[in-house]
Amino acid sequence: MKIEARYVLILATGLILGVSLTIGHGVFAEREAAPAPLPLKELRTFTDVFANIKNNYVEPVDDKELIDNAVRGMLAGLDPHSAYLDAESYEELQVGTTGEFGGLGIEVGMENGFVKVIAPIDDTPAQRAGVEAGDLVIRLDDTPVKGMSLKEAVDMMRGKPGTAITLTIVREGHDKPIKAVITRDVIKVKSIKSRMLQPGFGYVRITQFQAASGENMVDAINALKKENGGQLKGLVLDLRNNPGGVLNAAVDISDAFLDKGLVVYTEGRTEDSRVEFPATPGDVLSGAPIVVLVNVGSASASEIVSGALQDHKRALIMGTKTFGKGSVQTVLPMNDGSALKLTTARYYTPSGRSIQAEGIVPDIPLENVKLAAVEEPDFAAIKEADLSRHLVNGEESRQNDVAPATPETTPAAGTDKKASLASEDYQLYEALNLLKGLTILKNGQ
Repeated sequence: MKIEARYVLILATGLILGVSLTIGHGVFAEREAAPAPLPLKELRTFTDVFANIKNNYVEPVDDKELIDNAVRGMLAGLDPHSAYLDAESYEELQVGTTGEFGGLGIEVGMENGFVKVIAPIDDTPAQRAGVEAGDLVIRLDDTPVKGMSLKEAVDMMRGKPGTAITLTIVREGHDKPIKAVITRDVIKVKSIKSRMLQPGFGYVRITQFQAASGENMVDAINALKKENGGQLKGLVLDLRNNPGGVLNAAVDISDAFLDKGLVVYTEGRTEDSRVEFPATPGDVLSGAPIVVLVNVGSASASEIVSGALQDHKRALIMGTKTFGKGSVQTVLPMNDGSALKLTTARYYTPSGRSIQAEGIVPDIPLENVKLAAVEEPDFAAIKEADLSRHLVNGEESRQNDVAPATPETTPAAGTDKKASLASEDYQLYEALNLLKGLTILKNGQ
């Protein structure tokens, strides 16, 4: 098992309702940077603004509240992922690594002043209510989102388990806003799910990248091999709607399928932000083919795994273009119990690609479509066998001479299951078909 202690960096796209994904303990916190000269003119402007607010605002304002708001504004103005975490938010961030927290179960960010859904988390109230990746939340109950900060919106969506909130959502392809009533709950996220699709062909879904996800995935694959009675012929790795998590887990999961080479590397302004993460010998699948499913909700750590396996030609990527988050956030604890979540580096795939604002382009594009049964026409098409005085099949005629009439047959075993998979999850159905084709080519049949 190739699970190693590594630096912990954040690769989450935004905030999860209840807590953010992961925590990174000051990889860059203890560097000794040369102090830059203070911008005295700008600081004088700041103190003037501070004094004017204190003296002239319509209501008295606490000094700490003003300073906290100023710090939040400094970080929010940098990029969508840097943020100031007060002591409460920082504590919740740490709890998030356990995979259990309170909220709705969606990963969110800000876009044009509205809350954008990065991805709903599996088996959570948000997913059950039909929230989808890409949705824009424009109203929380009766309160417009426009003008709120992300933290303010998240605070409104949090609440006591069992209480409900109505999200008004704008969704591409819909003429009118959608209202989703969601009941808050304690979110327990199981990051790894697995099952056998067919004999020899396994399926592993990673819902988010938690600290132990790499080890848990290897355990799940070993369990599938045991169930199969030996090595798997192939694996579908499902990263759809996976918003990311810790860098460690992304590296460990990629490493589980690779024998050598880089998994990912990071580059920033400082020397200690330039880090390489190499693969170690050992492939849990012994070279069996892999198909990775992705979509627009696959972000950050999901893109590291997809990019590494794609660059090393270890897997085929299928689905739609990914989210495109190629930056790394580091959590820097402060003396007062608060913390800064600061973008400190960009990450690059083994071939040197930056997917920042670009995403991973699938090897095989496949939209998320649903199959519907074709209605039978009122009349059946005429075939040769329907024509009067048609010739009898010679083989059939000989068999009829010696064989008794056979009873009505039932569909072959697995037919209904195959049709069900195609209608329930067409992308997974096609991934399985592709995996079978790769297996045939690999075996030279």
